[in-house]
Amino acid sequence: MSTWFITGCSTGFGRALAQATLARGWNTVVTARDPAAIADLADGYPNALPLALDVADHGQVVAAVAAANARFGGIDVLVNNAGYGYRSAVEEGERAAIEAMFAVNFYGAIDLIQQVLPQMRERRSGTIINMSSVAGRMTAPGSGFYAASKCALEGMSDGLRVETAEYGIRVLVVEPGPFRTDFAGRSLVQSEAPLDAYAKTAGARRKENDSMDGTQPGDPVKGAQAIIAAATAENPPFRLPLGVSAVTRIRELLAQQAAELEAWAEVGLATDF
Repeated sequence: MSTWFITGCSTGFGRALAQATLARGWNTVVTARDPAAIADLADGYPNALPLALDVADHGQVVAAVAAANARFGGIDVLVNNAGYGYRSAVEEGERAAIEAMFAVNFYGAIDLIQQVLPQMRERRSGTIINMSSVAGRMTAPGSGFYAASKCALEGMSDGLRVETAEYGIRVLVVEPGPFRTDFAGRSLVQSEAPLDAYAKTAGARRKENDSMDGTQPGDPVKGAQAIIAAATAENPPFRLPLGVSAVTRIRELLAQQAAELEAWAEVGLATDF
């Protein structure tokens, strides 16, 4: 029986994944900063272990992994899902807010990976799923700092997959487009002092000017099923875009990047000794 450890289970992808894994009979460590938000997920599931976890708190990370190991004897699949957005033009960005977001979106994932990797290496098996975003490939106005946290997560994941392949550990990066989660609502903060200079770009995507929340086309339940399918596949992808918007935009981006590469290839090729 697989044991999954999922962060950020109060809403969105984390909750949908927890519901799906529990329904399959898999042991699932269900975590959130507020344990009351996940109490219902454990009802009727003896294979559930609900835990309070703020991934930015190292002590809580260590304690949660220890509790999971004590209850289930190890972790087979780690899902770094906890995270939130920060919207701000680059010039507007507040240092404390940027660092707080990175503490959750990037450093929290690293902390959990470092706590879980030793047991996976010893068993020579395991799967690490890092929830990124289409923003890990491209950046919309106002999302430069959020995208930076996801680019950092993807870059780290790429190194991780190479380092751990010989130990049978698989790494999967998930890149959702707009899904009907709380991301654009409760899970989105923004700069406190917007500049008029960016009203037409970053300003147009501020919460008070954005009607996307609650109308996103992506279904988190279907997204969770896709993640499970990829994670359990014999030959899983490294990157998994989710949603029509993500797949379409990434296709277009790759075509543009290939065209630009060829257009400037001769210049780049001429710089070796």
